[in-house]
Amino acid sequence: MQAAMGFEHIEAVLFDLDGTLIDSAPDLGAAADKMRVDRGLPSLPLSHYRHMSGTGARGMIGVAFGITPDHPDFPALRDEFFSNYEQCMTERTFAFDGVGELIARLVAINLPWGVVTNKSSRFAVPLTRAMPLFDSARALVCGDTTPHSKPHPAPLLEAARQLGISPAQCLYVGDDERDIVAGLAAGMCTVAAAYGYLGQADHPSTWGAQALINSPVALLHLLGKA
Repeated sequence: MQAAMGFEHIEAVLFDLDGTLIDSAPDLGAAADKMRVDRGLPSLPLSHYRHMSGTGARGMIGVAFGITPDHPDFPALRDEFFSNYEQCMTERTFAFDGVGELIARLVAINLPWGVVTNKSSRFAVPLTRAMPLFDSARALVCGDTTPHSKPHPAPLLEAARQLGISPAQCLYVGDDERDIVAGLAAGMCTVAAAYGYLGQADHPSTWGAQALINSPVALLHLLGKA
């Protein structure tokens, strides 16, 4: 199959992590919900947490307690959330349907791939090491790898450096507008993953990505590798 217009030159694929490759919402939600239960508050269903999973502690604590980062209690709650999440982050997290097939195909055709996430190395490193899916990843850039996190382009430029491939020959796939902003600022082609943690207010077709996919394997069609 021929690659879609504008993707013929791609020599590496970079992915966001949460909401793009893996569904970590069950563990993130569980970490926040434990905080509620420990305080005698009723448990909330995962559906309350899912759409905010891409926003990390800020989103999870916001759902659980209705407070924002400027609240005086936020730092202590954030630390508690981090501790809870560290204890459970591999219990319920799994790759989205089709991700295994996508990665296997990239490896089979020797197209290098990697991960650029705003998740700190405290969590991203042990999580990816615990999942065989990431054994073939040639780059991992976390939220604290560079002085800036997405939507700044620095993490994506660092990933391209790790791969030894020009940013202009890299494709970045993410499920949040900041992913697309960062990718474009880095001079990369971008694809919006519409199957991730999109809320009702999200409109990925307006983010400026070169393409939008509704499933992981759809990326193979864009690349002409299906």
